[in-house]
Amino acid sequence: MTERQGALTQEERIRRGEAGIDSLRSFVRRTFLRHQVVVVILLLLLGAYLYLRVDAFFTPRNLMSIARTLSWIAIAAFGESMVLIIGGIDLSVGAVMALSGLISALAMQVGISVPIAVLLGLSAGALVGWINGTIVARVKLPPFIVTLGTMSIARGITLGISGGWSVTDLPLAFRLLGQHNLSMGAFGVPLPALIMLSVALLITLLMRHTVLGKHIYTLGNSERALLVCGVNVTRLKVTVYTLCGMLASAGGLLMTARLGVAAPTAAVGYELDIVTAAVIGGTSLFGGEGSVPGVLLGALVLNVIRNGLMLSGFSAYWQTAVIGAMILLVILLDYWRRKATL
Repeated sequence: MTERQGALTQEERIRRGEAGIDSLRSFVRRTFLRHQVVVVILLLLLGAYLYLRVDAFFTPRNLMSIARTLSWIAIAAFGESMVLIIGGIDLSVGAVMALSGLISALAMQVGISVPIAVLLGLSAGALVGWINGTIVARVKLPPFIVTLGTMSIARGITLGISGGWSVTDLPLAFRLLGQHNLSMGAFGVPLPALIMLSVALLITLLMRHTVLGKHIYTLGNSERALLVCGVNVTRLKVTVYTLCGMLASAGGLLMTARLGVAAPTAAVGYELDIVTAAVIGGTSLFGGEGSVPGVLLGALVLNVIRNGLMLSGFSAYWQTAVIGAMILLVILLDYWRRKATL
């Protein structure tokens, strides 16, 4: 009897040991399959490489430049992430950035006050987003096609009303939004970066602590579940696209204020950067996943890569190729991660 109990105890120990190993494997798997962990490791590797190879990268001036440029990409990417979470996509964000900046600049040129001009720019972006959402939700057309069309329309309107000319001599009060630094001890923090962090906090609260945020995530995972609960899915989609347009216009206004000029050709190709920032940060192209901290992280990685390539002397053409390769790599990683967790 004693030998049998000893044998059972040994078997139990073996089972417990195997269970412990399985738990460890599961923990490691969950940890290192988390998208943000992979991105943080990538960012650290990039930082180490640039520290060793590019002397000018870690200078305060360059880091502040990255923080400033990061701001309008990240703000637009917050909205893009919301659209991706519900299973859509918005390709009009770059054109909306240029359109909103130009409308605000023209308004200020004719004597309209800066706050009202900014509201007009935000309204223009919200209108384009509302049009996108209405056509996608009510007409049931693919969002890729719809937003590709509105991208061309918005860009055409921008070129048409400006005649291809840039609007200059913007008021100082407006330019300060993009150019001013707030002194914090020995450092000057770019005002656009602080605005970006404020917007990030608001969107985080919206997505995590409101009914609207819960509905957005649910829509990306199961539209039928919302329909069963009686949620107006059409109105929800229109709301998300409208918010995306308004956030893109906010990014466009900061960009215009930083440049000090509203150019009709501004933000060309930015839709690629904005989608890339959201996807690098863990927003799934398959819908249902995404977070504001992840988007911030993705936008930071994107801008670090661009800045590092520029300081290393790489052509802008190669930068575009690198960004495209990153999109494919991130999509594959997302696919493998989802497959591994099934």
